[in-house]
Amino acid sequence: MTSHTLSAVPAVPPVGLRHAILAGGVSVAVLDAIDAILAYGAFARVTPGAVYQYVASGLVGPAAFQMGAPSVLLGILIHVFIAFSAATVYALAATRLAFLSRHVAASGIAYGVGMYAFMNFVVIPLSATPSSPFSWPLVVNGVLGHVVLVGLPIAWFARGLSPTRRANARRLVSCPQSVAY
Repeated sequence: MTSHTLSAVPAVPPVGLRHAILAGGVSVAVLDAIDAILAYGAFARVTPGAVYQYVASGLVGPAAFQMGAPSVLLGILIHVFIAFSAATVYALAATRLAFLSRHVAASGIAYGVGMYAFMNFVVIPLSATPSSPFSWPLVVNGVLGHVVLVGLPIAWFARGLSPTRRANARRLVSCPQSVAY
């Protein structure tokens, strides 16, 4: 009778839903904030405070630009809420749709483009945000930024949430370390 040790380890360890949401939300909130401040500063000569007053204006309208620090803080809170909402939606989907974990790069790229489109063609038009002039550099930065700084980080942190990977990990944990034949 010989004994063989099972050493199968999943290529991507399963992660918890809360971890995926927290890591994805924080990374997106920080990365997208840096990108917005740099891009709007460079291409539109907008101050960091005005970037977040613009975000706040989606809720309170143009008055946000006269409210000072309270509207900047409100804009930051809205930005963080959106980042965590985006991470939550993707992470919940990843627990049900295995292809999101199998194709992290493609899924992240698609999610980033989708988030850009959703924010610019649904959320902003339905908000109280005043219209702003069109700018090709900001559009290109927006799309690329949402791909690299929103979609890909969220997909990366949710990559272990696949229902198949989680089931395989549970099976590996529950099976004995050595099997006698």
